[in-house]
Amino acid sequence: MKWITRERPKIDRLACPWLIKRFVDPEATFIYVPFSDVLPMAAQMEAIPFDIAGVEYTHYDDQCTFDYIIKKHGIEDAAVLTLAPIVRGADTDHHNLAPQAAGLWAISAGMAYDEPDDNKLLEKAMLLYDSLYSWAKYLQQVKHTQQPFENQLLDIFNNFLQREKDTKKIPAWAKELKEIMQDQIDTNLNLSLKGLSETLRVHPAYLSREFSKYFDDLSFGDYIRKLRIDKAIQLLSSSHSLTEIAYLTGFSDQSHFTRIFKVHTGKSPSAYRKSLGKK
Repeated sequence: MKWITRERPKIDRLACPWLIKRFVDPEATFIYVPFSDVLPMAAQMEAIPFDIAGVEYTHYDDQCTFDYIIKKHGIEDAAVLTLAPIVRGADTDHHNLAPQAAGLWAISAGMAYDEPDDNKLLEKAMLLYDSLYSWAKYLQQVKHTQQPFENQLLDIFNNFLQREKDTKKIPAWAKELKEIMQDQIDTNLNLSLKGLSETLRVHPAYLSREFSKYFDDLSFGDYIRKLRIDKAIQLLSSSHSLTEIAYLTGFSDQSHFTRIFKVHTGKSPSAYRKSLGKK
């Protein structure tokens, strides 16, 4: 069946073709024309007009055309129902309806800006909505962790929790965690107990208490600062300025870096660097 709508689609006029082809009519074809030509050409070509006022497939109350197609054709796919408020929010500028709505609008607007050919734009949108559908169907509970060590840390800690009652030895998670943190300290200097606790789904008080048992009797914060200072000592032998070293080791500014460095080493960074030159 042929479907026809206004040219220069953004949201509904791309999402609806995807929905129709995937759940209503796989052989459907879509035509984009100037607004004034939609109804005359629909009659001439025996095509179904959609997403314009006064036709069956359009907006009703606060619902968009995507919603109407779901209702009209009895689509009960759970992932499609998840997409509905995302599409509706993006199409009606009610981004509060779903966290993904604003992102869908931004991507769609950018795609339309970059691609002047509506048919090619629809081809790209098919991939976009296939991907969004896969997320809704399979990946809604999957989180993207910003640092590469976090999934490893989660596995290690959960493994420790499972066997915690059976051993009093230093757990493998603690040994591996130490190695991971040392490996990552120069690429991830914004570790936080709260963030790790949320990732691990473990109360921060518990993690804090257990952490100190296996990390030199230091609190989480003290241990991170120790790693930062160790890294700074390595960098002092390089050509980096003190300001650059402060940044690279995660300190807010050079004065903060100098103060913490002196507490740990008894010397200022500049004095420590000079002592390295004398050796």
